[in-house]
Amino acid sequence: MARFCSLFSSSSGNATYIGSSKTGILIDAGVSAKRLREALLAREIDPASLSAIFVTHEHSDHIKGIRVFASSFKIPVFATQGTLRGMEDAGVLSGKFPVFELSENGNEVGDLVVRSFKTPHDSNESCGFRITFPDGRSAAVATDIGSVTNEVLCGIIGCDLVMLESNHDVGMLRNGPYPYYLKRRILSDRGHLSNESCASVARDLVERGTTRLFLGHLSAENNIPDLAYQTSLCTISESGAQINSDYMLKVNPMENFEDIVRF
Repeated sequence: MARFCSLFSSSSGNATYIGSSKTGILIDAGVSAKRLREALLAREIDPASLSAIFVTHEHSDHIKGIRVFASSFKIPVFATQGTLRGMEDAGVLSGKFPVFELSENGNEVGDLVVRSFKTPHDSNESCGFRITFPDGRSAAVATDIGSVTNEVLCGIIGCDLVMLESNHDVGMLRNGPYPYYLKRRILSDRGHLSNESCASVARDLVERGTTRLFLGHLSAENNIPDLAYQTSLCTISESGAQINSDYMLKVNPMENFEDIVRF
């Protein structure tokens, strides 16, 4: 049985649990080790049972808890060469845990196969991940992406479950309090994905068989959860797909207190 849970999802911190009945991994660990441990134990997951942490990129909201958490439980950490370089510069790799560069052919961890795909973001070498389970089902995490390239689309299309960034409403961002340079960064092709761009991709995903969609990494200042939800819902509905019949759509909260999704 495949398991998924977005533990934390925002610019304040990100961590996602994905697992089978035998193997569990984290995608990112961007909150304190204490909060990660508490979130896992609340779902009856022993942190020491985790087989690996896969890191999307070196920004602090994705790596904050890694040094202490991975050292405490001796959890291997996987990332691209560029991300590892950024983590080393930030002092994250100074702990007592094994570190590995991602393989171009994917990494087998327990009974999971984890493959990365490049994502356009203003970091050293960011990526998303596609996880394949023993029964052939798959899940993908694609956040912190300024635009959906062909490589991103190939990485997530056909997955049973996808966590996709729906970071901001363009109008709220442009008329909001952020300084011009930050607005420009977020709106760039190496920034973050808007509700509208996310919705367009979400429709394609549902048309290609995705049945569980999670909208992640929402901006607390430039988005509203219901606005992100309705934008994707309306666009997907144009294809004729029926919510709660053909697919499930949820917005990840900043900190999730719900149980693990099994599929």
